Amino acid sequence: MARYRVLTLNQISNRGLERLPTEHYITGSDIGEPHAILLRSHDMHGMSIPGSVLAVGRCGAGTNNIPVAALTKRGIPVFNAPGANANAVRELVLAAMLMAARNLVPALRYVDSLSADSPDMEKRVEAAKKQFAGIELPNRTLGIVGLGAIGSLVADTAIKLGMNVIGYDPEITVDAAWRLPSSVVRASRLEELLRQSDFVTLHLPLINATRGLINEERLALMKPHAVLLNFARDGIVDEAAAVSALKANHLKAYFCDFPGPGLAGKPGVVALPHLGASTEEAEENCAIMVASQVRAFLEDGVITNAVNFPAVDMARESPFRLSMAHLNVPNMLGQISTAMAASGLNIHNMVNKSRGEMAYTLLDADSPIPASGLAAIAAIEGMLAVRAISSESD
Repeated sequence: MARYRVLTLNQISNRGLERLPTEHYITGSDIGEPHAILLRSHDMHGMSIPGSVLAVGRCGAGTNNIPVAALTKRGIPVFNAPGANANAVRELVLAAMLMAARNLVPALRYVDSLSADSPDMEKRVEAAKKQFAGIELPNRTLGIVGLGAIGSLVADTAIKLGMNVIGYDPEITVDAAWRLPSSVVRASRLEELLRQSDFVTLHLPLINATRGLINEERLALMKPHAVLLNFARDGIVDEAAAVSALKANHLKAYFCDFPGPGLAGKPGVVALPHLGASTEEAEENCAIMVASQVRAFLEDGVITNAVNFPAVDMARESPFRLSMAHLNVPNMLGQISTAMAASGLNIHNMVNKSRGEMAYTLLDADSPIPASGLAAIAAIEGMLAVRAISSESD
């Protein structure tokens, strides 16, 4: 009998589902009382999430379609796959830059407007081609806003093409800084990057601090021939401001992955149908990464790439393990230790990590944890979720 039930809200790559062995997992789109949920773009807001759910895995990077705050209050980690689709997005950004540089979209539209039966078709093509003359990328400046996994790959490719690269990311991590090519010039302010760039590409999550980041005032700082590329999230750019900048010939083009009524049919706008991660390889990579992370959490309580939990890993030194999600408040570990002692249990090993107001503790005991011990720990004020994870055969 399967030990874990996993509900899939979208079509998940079989390569990812293979990470959940059938002797212990049952997966499907009609699973009742699931222990975990795997999804891609399905909107979970407003969805009634069963009390049985222990983890949610987003097979992609963004989690805007998931009620993360509500799940955090229930002690449920939300996993994602940062970097798994980085190459797919990098290639799309490169394609967009080339399309913009060589005016391929208006050129294609012009050719499509010609009648195949026209006797002077060749003459008209030759006469019109000058209006589609473009530029080459070497020695042009690319500004990259957001220097994570995708941004660093885009930077590396641009440099190899002979471009100058400016980067801006006030929240850059140590790992991201190590990945970044040394020739990338770091801008101290976003405005500095916008003034200098011929192309600007955005690679940021959509949070309160980034919503409307590229607005009317910042668009006014850009070069009149500049191209804005947004393959991150639609809310980062003020669409109305971008359309106004295009209409005033202050911005040459706006390429994005988010078609909508505000952009439809607007000159200078190229809106793609959310193709950023739509490759076989990216979908497989995301599914493999997230399925593996969810499995590690269900079977061992390990946290990797959760957007709302700290990263926690601990080698098993006992078959009897406790996983505890709780508020990051004083004396929590003392209360856990007291409850363990009151149940006659000895702590073999323990790891505790925090992330803002959230904390997570893994504990290995020398003997099985009785139901009374679990209940005592669950009753501690600020405790959100407690689970005993035994590695012994059922």
